[in-house]
Amino acid sequence: MFAHPQYRNVTLLAICQAIFVCGQTTLFFVGGLIGYKLAFDKTLATLPVSAVILGTAMMTIPASLVMRRLGRRAGFMSAAVVGLCGLLICALALYNSMFWLLCLGALIVGFYNAFCQYYRFAAADAATPAFRPKAISLVMAGGVVAGVIGPSLAVRSRDWLPDIEYLASYLLLAVMTASVFLLVSFVRIPRLSEMELRETGRPLLQIMRQPRFIAAAGSSMIGYGVMALLMTATPLAMVSSHHPVSDAGMVIQWHVVGMFAPSFFTGHLISRFGLIKIMLCGAILLLLAISTALSGVLVQHYMVSMILVGLGWNFLFVGGSTLLTEVYTPAERAKTQAAHDFMVFATTASGSFLSGQLLFNFGWEMVNLAAVPFVIAVTLLIPCMASIAGARNSLCR
Repeated sequence: MFAHPQYRNVTLLAICQAIFVCGQTTLFFVGGLIGYKLAFDKTLATLPVSAVILGTAMMTIPASLVMRRLGRRAGFMSAAVVGLCGLLICALALYNSMFWLLCLGALIVGFYNAFCQYYRFAAADAATPAFRPKAISLVMAGGVVAGVIGPSLAVRSRDWLPDIEYLASYLLLAVMTASVFLLVSFVRIPRLSEMELRETGRPLLQIMRQPRFIAAAGSSMIGYGVMALLMTATPLAMVSSHHPVSDAGMVIQWHVVGMFAPSFFTGHLISRFGLIKIMLCGAILLLLAISTALSGVLVQHYMVSMILVGLGWNFLFVGGSTLLTEVYTPAERAKTQAAHDFMVFATTASGSFLSGQLLFNFGWEMVNLAAVPFVIAVTLLIPCMASIAGARNSLCR
């Protein structure tokens, strides 16, 4: 099975995805807690998390252009070195209790994360059209490992160096990021030909005006933005409600499992029922998650809500990423993917930063209520854009 390059690539990229998401989950989990400890203004507690996402948004376009010119493998290897440096800066900042240096290190880690977001597209680049939805889905499924060990790793490693809480967590993530450098060196993704490099395709704005692009980007933006808004605030809300950090870690652990476990079958569901139905199901799951979160502040309320957020995110983001592959030619791939991911992570950065402001100024209920209009909007957007594109018959059954 693994003799075929597309299967070998998916396997390697899924492992890299697992390491990446494990680091991202750990950073999201500890970032708000450390930010609350170090920041003079507690409303800035989620800024280290927002800095990671902001760095991701800032680098999505350059990352895509770099990999267009140098290839996926060289881009991923270079990014791993950048991520290692960023994590060491975070460790230094924590050692010296320097909040703004911590944010700088988080920003640099975000640059690395931007490249990692292209693992799913790298798998699709070398996959056959029939295997493409499953290739994206299976790479995303690598995040299940992160759901099992990520938050648990953060909780367990926080006291390995007893003088400075969570310092060992950053150092461990640095070692894991170094391993990505070795793994991606074995990935084989065909580079664009000289003719394809010279060919630029249609103007980007023309591509972005396509209804399918609007539906793809809209679903990914809302899925990721709402997820960041709710997930970033959850550990802080739980600690504020006097739940132990270990319970908050368990909730985030199940949230990440909810995000990535469906990827084992999301590609099959898309093939069976069509993209539009799966994406709409994701939006409905987000509404159920918000309703659950508003019904109480017991651990089970947080857990069920976060699992539903993860499921909704998966259907919207995997669906949006799959739909995106249908709107561009190989020559247009880099700029289209870059535009999509820039919009997604700019929205995500806003969501994570807004979560701290809403939580500390207005409370947990307002964090959830703020997400409702966006979820309703994407519920209306997806079928509308599909209908305009004339895609309903081909994408829905």
